[in-house]
Amino acid sequence: MNRGFTRLDLVAVLCVLVIVAGVVGVPFERSRRASRLETCRANLAKVSAATLAFAKDQQGRLPAPEEGRGELQWWYKEQVKGHAGLRGPSGTNDALFACPDDRGYTDPTPFHQTARFDFGSYCFNGVTLPGVPSIAGWPVADVVEPSKTLLLMEWTAHGPLSWHRSRTGRRNAPFYRDAESVVGFVDGHVALVPIYYDGFNAAYTRDPIAGYGYRYSGR
Repeated sequence: MNRGFTRLDLVAVLCVLVIVAGVVGVPFERSRRASRLETCRANLAKVSAATLAFAKDQQGRLPAPEEGRGELQWWYKEQVKGHAGLRGPSGTNDALFACPDDRGYTDPTPFHQTARFDFGSYCFNGVTLPGVPSIAGWPVADVVEPSKTLLLMEWTAHGPLSWHRSRTGRRNAPFYRDAESVVGFVDGHVALVPIYYDGFNAAYTRDPIAGYGYRYSGR
């Protein structure tokens, strides 16, 4: 006798569909994350090239503070963006300066959608606070280890946190050691690197201990 399609049959079918969706969804999500990371790498490589092109036009000097501008670490963008092909006022459409995984920090929107960060996800190694290492206004030729000295970085390298392989999910706390950020170096190469954290001080306030492949100071 044909008993028809029962409720148990429906439950079984739904269970199978959930399992199939999970099996298919995992590699899809991995591919999506990899694509977003690659977009971020490519963007930062182009912004790094623009920053170095700016320096070449300024007798070899990297961006320095300008009167009337915001913090150099963000507003360097106004000095270099012309070398990246951008014209006019900065805004939310400046895709080159945006990391797709940027989730901001204290603001409810990503850095690249916020005017006070000059609509950018990437910081210049130019924090101009007493005792903090930076290369603000430096001649590129004076940087002792250009292959290890940071030029630009995702904001997360300041924490550190990670936008790409986060151990805190979408949360921006707590900071943790070896959080990975996309960074650009003075020699022009870009990499995803673990950032040192001593458990107390923000990462950008000092160079890391031995064993890390980057530094904030130029010498």
